[in-house]
Amino acid sequence: MSRGRKELGFTGEELAVRYLRRRGYKILERNYRCPLGEIDAVALKDGFLVFVEIKTRRTSLFGPPQEAVNTKKRKKLKDLALYYLSQKGLGERLPLRFDVVAVDLSKGEPSVELFPNAFEI
Repeated sequence: MSRGRKELGFTGEELAVRYLRRRGYKILERNYRCPLGEIDAVALKDGFLVFVEIKTRRTSLFGPPQEAVNTKKRKKLKDLALYYLSQKGLGERLPLRFDVVAVDLSKGEPSVELFPNAFEI
């Protein structure tokens, strides 16, 4: 990944995590890495264990950030979540959900939008 993309991702994640915390999310993990890939954030919110995918765009040329969470990405996130649950020994203790946070930097002032329960497992 290029330095510019890493910086973009870091900026978006920082904005997204601050946004989530202001809305009552308790962030348990950031950038959880495993052999299958990476989960941007894992949080607790309203009794749910939430797996958060953060997408950041600096241009609208390719559409809004949330559109990057396509079918292939959703499958990967589900696999990552199941791996996480297995490794942490959580089983089915808490209900799960997948949220997407879209960070748009194309308009000068950053825009952050939350899509709770964006897709199902």
